[in-house]
Amino acid sequence: MRSAWRTLDAATLRAVVVMCLSVLVIGASYGVAAHGAGLASWQIVLIATVVLAGSSEFVFVGVIAAGGAPVVGALAGLLVNTRNFGYGLSVGKYLRGPSETLLGAHLINDETAAMTATEPDPRRARAAFLLCGLGILVCWPAGAGLGAFLGSVVAGPEALGLDAAFPALLAALAIPALRSGATWAAAVVGGAIAIASTPFLPAGLPVVGALAGFAGVEVMRRFIHGRAPSAAGPSSPTVETRRDHEVRR
Repeated sequence: MRSAWRTLDAATLRAVVVMCLSVLVIGASYGVAAHGAGLASWQIVLIATVVLAGSSEFVFVGVIAAGGAPVVGALAGLLVNTRNFGYGLSVGKYLRGPSETLLGAHLINDETAAMTATEPDPRRARAAFLLCGLGILVCWPAGAGLGAFLGSVVAGPEALGLDAAFPALLAALAIPALRSGATWAAAVVGGAIAIASTPFLPAGLPVVGALAGFAGVEVMRRFIHGRAPSAAGPSSPTVETRRDHEVRR
């Protein structure tokens, strides 16, 4: 892992540190909300460690707080987390061996996927994913435990003032990856789908719809490129001259 630190530049390392510290604070917000929903401190920390998916955990806590059954909350959280399947397809190519792939399956989330997407070099992308993922694996449960402790003091997670800070951080990480017209189109279509579906879908599901928009743009791009004629035109048969024949002999 020490070599991974040498692979990344100072700017990426700072981004990893900022991301992990942000996750720590937002984990505290989750811990406060979970405590208010009636979960015990050990349950809050256990869920944060095993699930390691903030959106799903907030959805689960929201269902519990509204009086829903834990099974319903778990199913809703699982549905929200299906977007990680798409993240896994993009990040999996950087991982080495079954052990690292299994670890990566647990570390994949919005933050690690965004961090990996900003690194064009495969070695740097792998290092950024692992370092950010392991940092979140420590900071998210730690923040959840801190939030559980503060739950009796803070009235609600809104009091922490983090409603807009974390989405802004993710946007700052994602914008450098928008290097072409295709990625811009995918971002615009996905964002439009997420915004339009927010009033009608449960929390977290608009993100899944945004991923469908990304996939649609990619399919359309490949379809258009597949039908486009070659710039060089149709190939013509090669006419072998007598000189070519003599050279080959």
